[in-house]
Amino acid sequence: MKTFFLAALALAALPTAAMAQDTAPDGTPAFGIEPYVGVLGGYHSFDRLSEFGTSGRRGRMDGALISGIAGVNVPLGPVFVGAEGNATKGFKDIDWEYGVKGRIGARAGDSGMIYASAGYQWVNGKGNRGFADRSDWIYGVGLEVGPKDIGLGGLTGNSGVRLRLQAETYDFDSVRPMAGLVFHL
Repeated sequence: MKTFFLAALALAALPTAAMAQDTAPDGTPAFGIEPYVGVLGGYHSFDRLSEFGTSGRRGRMDGALISGIAGVNVPLGPVFVGAEGNATKGFKDIDWEYGVKGRIGARAGDSGMIYASAGYQWVNGKGNRGFADRSDWIYGVGLEVGPKDIGLGGLTGNSGVRLRLQAETYDFDSVRPMAGLVFHL
């Protein structure tokens, strides 16, 4: 409840900050809708005492991930809000993961972004390895680095391709670092 209250308070302050600029730091319009898709890879490692319980063999659920994402950002001057969904294939102890989350952040540099996210994630464990299916809240932080920030501004323009690095936690019972490419449409 406290997290929801703080998020609502931050969102209420956004229109005031957004009215200060007509363009974003990268020169694009300050207001609008920015859809994107992407592909990320990473690893999800759960604590031994997480809600997934323990398998008799190893006692900890983990595995590599490959994730497809799709979302939309709504720029509000130098800040943005957004929503994102993911479908993720897991390996080892994880079969599939699905989720939806909201994002809030700020534009950084010429074409980058820094954000925090919160949402809901479904995790399907591999039953033959002793892990059940569960769902719970997921929280994270991340950043996207655009082409202008690494000296390639003329290659893709203002939006184009961005490198994303993020770290998330499933109900504070896991660590889920991910990295990949995001294609702004």
